[in-house]
Order: sequence, then structure tokens, then C-alpha cells
Amino acid sequence: MTTPLTVMLGDHPHTRPLKDGTVPVTGVDCRYLESSPLPPAFARMVRELAYDICEMPTATYLQARDAGVPVTLLPAVLVGSTHHRSLTRLPEGPDIAPGDLAGRRVGVRAFGQTTGLWVRGWLQEEYGVTSSDVTWVTTEDVHVAQFVNPPYVERSKATRVVDLLRSHDVSAAVLGPKAIGGQGAGLVPLVADAENAGLAWARRHGTIPANHLLVVRDDVLRTRPDSVLAFYQALKKSIADTADERDDSPAGRAVTAGWSASLTACLKIAGRYAFEQGLIRQPVDVEAIQKDTAFLDT
Repeated sequence: MTTPLTVMLGDHPHTRPLKDGTVPVTGVDCRYLESSPLPPAFARMVRELAYDICEMPTATYLQARDAGVPVTLLPAVLVGSTHHRSLTRLPEGPDIAPGDLAGRRVGVRAFGQTTGLWVRGWLQEEYGVTSSDVTWVTTEDVHVAQFVNPPYVERSKATRVVDLLRSHDVSAAVLGPKAIGGQGAGLVPLVADAENAGLAWARRHGTIPANHLLVVRDDVLRTRPDSVLAFYQALKKSIADTADERDDSPAGRAVTAGWSASLTACLKIAGRYAFEQGLIRQPVDVEAIQKDTAFLDT
């Protein structure tokens, strides 16, 4: 009997049909595992190769690939959005702008958090503030064990990024999509008209920032390519079948499966940002990444 595929996916409208069997994976026994919260599963994947297929943040994937972790990207975006609203401050605090952050302290869950990658990218592009201009105060370690934080990253004893703001340890904080509506309720973005600023970024670059992608262990892809293909085809169907549940916002449009000009652009920009920020040691060859799984879309 064939060994089941162990799969770790977050709870999204486009993954639920897979988990509940509404969209079956033809000829493959998939065992869908759960992690609440989800981020610890990312660390288990890159440190222990704990699953056959796993949802993974973009920055974690780029760092894992750079460190030689044997995982391969499957061309699917499970979570994405623009991130100009992700850089926040206390509403009663000083009315600082993004360009004022040079020389200041900014909270972020981890230096390798994907939202932080995108925020630091537009900070440099649009305001001239580079990563090393800021002291980044973190509440967690990065997922990839091999990575060593640069000297301008400081580990705090706080458990939540918003607590760094409320204790006035930082001037601003980077919050991921879920945290904005959770611990970050009531905070305000540093960017005036952040929604339109994010849309302008997306138009300029021809893509929407991806937060969560999907990876497969190299040995699984090598020994069970037909099973991986069947899973990927089921995921594509699940994403297509749930299209009506997503709106025309950047977050809704970001969810896709398949190689496209948008996904290629997204990976190239994320790779450039990651290299500029010192998250990875070598530039990213997106064409080589695409070649590894081109067979999935043939």
C-alpha cells in the first residue's frame, strides 16, 4: 500500500475543499495535518523536513533554498496582499512618516518574516530607508536555523510585537495580515492612504506580494512525481472552484496556482529584496526555480 502524503496547509477557503475531501487527490492518500498557530510548522519543515508538502512563507522559502534545505517550490500562492498598511504606529504617538524611521527602532515578529521583507523592500524603494538604517526589534527567531541575524537586529523578551509599541520600545511596528485585525486593532499606518499606495506598488511591479507559497520535499518530488502532480492538480481545481469566494482586492487576486508572469515577477522582486536585506547570500535564479517544476503545468 502506498505511503500517504503528509500535507500541512493553513485553513483557507481554497484549501478546505482538499482537507474535507470535496476535491479529492486522484489516486493519492493525503494526510492533512494541523498546526495552530501555523508558523511553528514552517520551522519544523525547514529544520526537520517534517512534512511531504507544506505551505511556506516566501521569505522562509528563499532562506531555506539559500541554506541548501532540500525543498522545491510548487507554483501556488496561498496568501498574499499589499503591505503598505503593515507598517503601523500608535494612534496617540508621534505622527512619523516612513522616511523618518532611519535611526529609529521598529518592531517585527522576526527579521525573516515575509511581511517584513516586503515592508523593508518598499521602504528602500520609495523612501530611501535601507534595512541597516533601522534597528529591528524582534519577538521570535527566524524559521531557518542556519541564518544569523545581522547586527542591527535585536531580540526582545516581549512575546507580541504590539507590546513593543505600547511599551514605547519601538517607534513603529510591522504586522502581518492577521495581526493587523488582531493584536494590531486600533493602530494606524505610517503611510498616508496606504491602500492606494499598495495598489500603486502592485501596478508598478505587475504583481501582488506573495506571503505564503507551497513547497515539496525534494525526495518526495523525485520518488513520487505522479503523486505530487495529482496533489497540485487538485489544488489548482480547489483554487478555481473557490474563485467566487474571493473579491477583487489584492488579497483576493493574489491566490493563484500555476507559473505566470505575475508569479515570476513576484519571486524576482522578493529575491532581490531578500538579497539586498541580507536575508540570503546569493541572488535568486527564478528561471532555475521554474524549471524544477515546469512539468506541473504542461
